[in-house]
Parts: sequence; C-alpha cells; structure tokens
Amino acid sequence: MVSMKLFDSERRVIEAAERLAAALGSDPNHTVAAAAMDTAGRIHEAVNVYHFTGGPCAELVVIGVVAAAGAGPLATIAAAGDQGRGLIPPCGRCRQALLDLHPDVFVAVPTDDGPQLRPIRKLLPDTYFFPDADARRMVRFNKRYYEAIATGRKTSTVRYDDPIAPGPAIFLFEDDDAHRTLSGTVTGVERHRLDRLTAAQARLDDGTSIDQLRKGLQGHYPGLPSEAEVEVVTFTVEAPDVMP
Repeated sequence: MVSMKLFDSERRVIEAAERLAAALGSDPNHTVAAAAMDTAGRIHEAVNVYHFTGGPCAELVVIGVVAAAGAGPLATIAAAGDQGRGLIPPCGRCRQALLDLHPDVFVAVPTDDGPQLRPIRKLLPDTYFFPDADARRMVRFNKRYYEAIATGRKTSTVRYDDPIAPGPAIFLFEDDDAHRTLSGTVTGVERHRLDRLTAAQARLDDGTSIDQLRKGLQGHYPGLPSEAEVEVVTFTVEAPDVMP
C-alpha cells in the first residue's frame, strides 16, 4: 500500500488525540481518546465510555461531538490509548460507522514507519454500505487549485482508485491554512484506460498535453500502470465568481 504524506493539519489531529490520551487518569472507564478535524479546520475531541453493556469507543463519541457542534463531514480522525500506548487503529465497528457516516474521512493508523493516513474505505474493503446514511460527500484537492476552481477555470480532475460519486459535495483544499472550502456538485464520472485517454476525454483546456497529464498522474500515484483505469470527474461550484 502506498504511504500517504501527512500534512501539518493532519499531524495536529494525531497530536491532539495523543495529548488527550496522555491526560487520562487511572479511570478504567475512559482509556482511549479521539480527535477529529472537520472541513473548517476545527479539531473536536472525545474519550471512550467503557461499560459492560457495550459503551461506545472514542471514535463514536467524537462523531457525536461533531454532530452536536453542527460540523460538516470529517476530514481526518485519530485515536490514541492511555498509559503511553500511542496511536491505535479503529475497531471494526468504528470502521463501519465511519465509512457510512463519513465515507471520505482519512484515518490515522500506526505503522512500522510511523503514523500514516488511510482512506476509511481502505480499512474496510468489500464491506456493506448502509444505504440510508445520506452522508455528505467530500472531494479533496491540492490547495494550489483553489483559485482556478473557485473562478470556474478548472471544472474537471482525473483520479485513480479514488471513488467519487455524482451529486452534491464539499470541495476540501488540503492543508490550506485558511481552511477554505467550496460547495459544489460532481456532475459526471467517466472511466478510461490511462494509455488510451485522450485530451478531449480528460477535458484538457489549459495547455497541458495528454503526455504531461499521464506523467503527472504516474508521479502522483507511484507505480500507476499505463493500462490502469482512471476516472475523469467533472464538477461545478456554487457562485464560482465569488472570492474570499
């Protein structure tokens, strides 16, 4: 699995979870802390509630805290154990809840190479999707594209192994100090083989050649085979001529 570089904002989420976990005392009913960042850059914190009847994990409690705050979909979540246990991965129940309620969240997990982020769908492959969850979707972009998307100059993106569904979505610009987001709509998703992708299919209209696009994709997705299927995603934004 390709490792994902942690942004500073994502590191802050991990640090918040570990800091709260370190502050937990000897109460056996509260042994895990969770922290989650919403699309506005706010970090929400919570702890688990252990009980023999099946008290909730810290990740589930923080989902409730986020809902109580009226926050939008979660961008990043992390959990840490008390007594110096550090970062811990979510259990199966939490993974299913996160996938259904925040399907685009990135989850921090411990690895031999240190903390890494995984899309929640990678932590629960081939799973059941709760059809009535009605989760608000999110599409991530590099922050350098904010102005082009906000002004309507950029209306498409090419993705690999990053399922995006048509419909309303929040456009999140990663590691943006201003935590700017845009509301928009994914209008279409087309699948094409990378080695057969044409400039017209890729909606190239900014002077980028199809060869440059392919090389850029293979640089962004290390090991991407030339025969891989990629998705061309088209979208619109609300009030694209309004700048902050």
